[in-house]
Amino acid sequence: MSEVLFTSTATAKNGRDGHVKSDDGLIDLNLVNPAKNKSDKGSNPEQLFAAGYAACYDGALNHVAREQNKTVDSETTAEVSFLKDSADGGFKIAVKLNITMEGVSPEEADELAEAAHQFCPYSKATRGNIDVELNPTVK
Repeated sequence: MSEVLFTSTATAKNGRDGHVKSDDGLIDLNLVNPAKNKSDKGSNPEQLFAAGYAACYDGALNHVAREQNKTVDSETTAEVSFLKDSADGGFKIAVKLNITMEGVSPEEADELAEAAHQFCPYSKATRGNIDVELNPTVK
């Protein structure tokens, strides 16, 4: 196993219709399944995954840009979709990463987006398991 730099911990109770809380209390959310319940307020696992993936990917993008001596101003929005899995009748997720960059050409944006996808820990963790679409654009 690689050297552990830090560990984050959260506990969920009662699944998609329950509650999730981080050990430090910064995340303390009711969970609502939007496929079944559109009226109650709360988060869901896909929203939490989208937040984490967007932050991780945008950090990776800025890292690879620095490594290539490029200066970018970037913003990443992760769209995480909850899908019916026709292969086994269960469910799966898919991700679309909408990446906006300033300071590079469209060709450089495409190259940086792919390099970040190779470097990002979330991308590494999901590679081959879920569909991830990269959608880089330049302002």
